Amino acid sequence: LKENGSELNAVVDLIQSSMDCSEGDDKAIRRVAALKVAMQAFAVEHGCSAVAIQCWSALQESIGIMPCLANALMTDEGIPVVCETDVHGAVTSVMAQAAALDSTPPFFADLTVRHSQNDNGELLFHCGNFPLSLTAPGCTPRFRKHFLFEDHAPGTHESEIRGGDISIVRFDGDHGRYQLFLGKAHGIKGPYSRGTYVWIEVNDWPLWEEKLVKGPYVHHCVGIHADVIPALYEACRYIPGLEPDTVDPTEAEIQAWLRGR
Repeated sequence: LKENGSELNAVVDLIQSSMDCSEGDDKAIRRVAALKVAMQAFAVEHGCSAVAIQCWSALQESIGIMPCLANALMTDEGIPVVCETDVHGAVTSVMAQAAALDSTPPFFADLTVRHSQNDNGELLFHCGNFPLSLTAPGCTPRFRKHFLFEDHAPGTHESEIRGGDISIVRFDGDHGRYQLFLGKAHGIKGPYSRGTYVWIEVNDWPLWEEKLVKGPYVHHCVGIHADVIPALYEACRYIPGLEPDTVDPTEAEIQAWLRGR
């Protein structure tokens, strides 16, 4: 990339105007911006609908940054970028975004810990890849260094995102059997976290946990601020070998809704 190319400078300007960059130097910001421009060019050239990136630790060793913010910027522009080379997570993101008719970006999260004061509460978190457009009212996203890895490379985006109604989705498979986990949640207040995060409440977390642990799923999910569950449930009818795995609403409730009840 040209050091002073217009595309690169536009992304640098976006980062500096949208975030608190007091902890980031110009070199780190420009490298994150360059990674975003490079990923976007690659995705467009190859006709990619999404990207799965090996976010650690090769990137830190080769170019000295975390890709989290670059992932967030890409996702905000309609090409979801997911962490840890999670191809099934990329598929999930594309499905959720399409079901929402591109009206809002998805966010790719770790399922982490239960709320200390709410047995149906759970923290959705990742190091810094949630889209900036989802930032919670009153919060200022921050350009920061990673708080866990030993090298503490810069390039993460830290902020709470807005709550409201959220669909939780996960496409995954094991031994040739593919399922689509579908559930609805609502954002709630909870303790501060590093990275990008939102606390959610669901109808019955122990039931969710049982399905997620016993099903073919890993620890990643996709959230989206839209009711995409009926559309994705119906989509399974037209995708051979994909079974819907509903938790809330139930399959019977979704079918009744689709019938107009």
